[in-house]
Amino acid sequence: MRTEPSPGNLPAREHLPAGNAGTPVLDVVIPVYNEEKDLQPCVLRLHEHLSRTFPYAFRITVADNASTDTTPLVAARLAAELPEVRSFRLEQKGRGRALRTVWSASDAPVLAYMDVDLSTDLNALLPLVAPLISGHSDLAIGSRLARSSRVVRGAKREFISRTYNLILRGSLQARFSDAQCGFKAIRRDVAQVLLPLVEDTGWFFDTEMLVLAERAGLRIHEVPVDWVDDPDSTVHIVKTATDDLKGVWRVGRALATGSLALDRLARPFGDDPRDREISGVPKGLARQLVGFCVVGALSTLFYLVLYSGFRTFSGSQIANALALLVSAVANTAANRRLTFGVRGKGGAVRHQAQGLVVFGIGLALTSGSLAALNAATTEPAHATELAVLIVANLAATVLRFLLFRAWVFPDRHDTSPSTVVASHTPAAPTMPPTVPAGPASPVHATAPRSPYGRSTQSLYGTANAPHDHQTWGDATMQMQPVRPNDHDPRDAR
Repeated sequence: MRTEPSPGNLPAREHLPAGNAGTPVLDVVIPVYNEEKDLQPCVLRLHEHLSRTFPYAFRITVADNASTDTTPLVAARLAAELPEVRSFRLEQKGRGRALRTVWSASDAPVLAYMDVDLSTDLNALLPLVAPLISGHSDLAIGSRLARSSRVVRGAKREFISRTYNLILRGSLQARFSDAQCGFKAIRRDVAQVLLPLVEDTGWFFDTEMLVLAERAGLRIHEVPVDWVDDPDSTVHIVKTATDDLKGVWRVGRALATGSLALDRLARPFGDDPRDREISGVPKGLARQLVGFCVVGALSTLFYLVLYSGFRTFSGSQIANALALLVSAVANTAANRRLTFGVRGKGGAVRHQAQGLVVFGIGLALTSGSLAALNAATTEPAHATELAVLIVANLAATVLRFLLFRAWVFPDRHDTSPSTVVASHTPAAPTMPPTVPAGPASPVHATAPRSPYGRSTQSLYGTANAPHDHQTWGDATMQMQPVRPNDHDPRDAR
């Protein structure tokens, strides 16, 4: 059975409207571990840059990964001094764990993160999040490997980075150029559905998130960045590379077996040109044709190898029938998954039965060709047999594609109207339910539960905590842009 997209999981992308400044549009997370020296300069510099250049309200969240030095004290002091800064501490290490925890509980419609060393020039931050605010893209990443990027780093780090991205392209067919740059952003509505599918809690978190998003058809925007390597980086290259390779194997195996429910990430684009009805152009024909040709070429090679093997101990007709049967089963399974995008075990037996009918037609064509060849000459050469079978298989391939598309795996359109559960229509802020004051009625008692078994109450404290004098309402509320100064004499550029 073809896996249909679940309606309403992701709303159609829309421009985030400007309105009240109470809810931040952007939440920038800085994951840290024992960064007592670099944390304060990083936060102050980022805060100054956002205050001067970012036209919406923002928040900076310091996510402490179980630091053992004075990093939590530095983060708490910054949160007390700057209203736009929050701090949160996890008792377990892992950059991916920190990002997933903070992003899952954030109320900002755009979520980002960057490394504490600020190796990436901050002038790329607004171009990074602008496509997400405008509704053009679902995720955005900084790329150090783009042609217009300006990067300063050693040959060792350059070699490792490019080799890793080549591995991703070759093994997972990734099309994004830079998976490891610590400079990424995602829309909150996408993160709420995508993050539960990401298993890694460490450095491979970014790569897994991008691979799954790309396979689900989400749009990833790339921004060329200026990047200067931090010589004092605490990243353990060998261990990180080993964990990344293990992650590549795990994700590749999950994608090959179809165990990931990527159809949950489908969104009703509405303005996607692929959704437009154009007379004479069947939907998905070009992609299906390319996939079918690739599978067909590999199946033909597989068939010829089998035929040559069976021919050593049997006649031509028996060898042809056996080779065609085995290759037909493999061909149907490959086309089912790769060409026509049918996932799961539902309907697999029926599809194989229909594929065997198509196999019978191919068997008739190829067997008839061999019979005609044997009638023309009593002792045909092996090369002549192969040439005749190739021509017959080409004819059978065209017929197989037409039957697969029209009969075995036909397009099934759901005519029932889909229900969108969320949208970015401006709405008034929603006030939380009134909770009586007193020790017997904690604020978090009414907080909803998250998919990870913890409350989705704000990670930044209760209503009685400092700087929580305002209510963080729905992220779809109207937000008033905060206009930056037109000119800052401190900006040398």
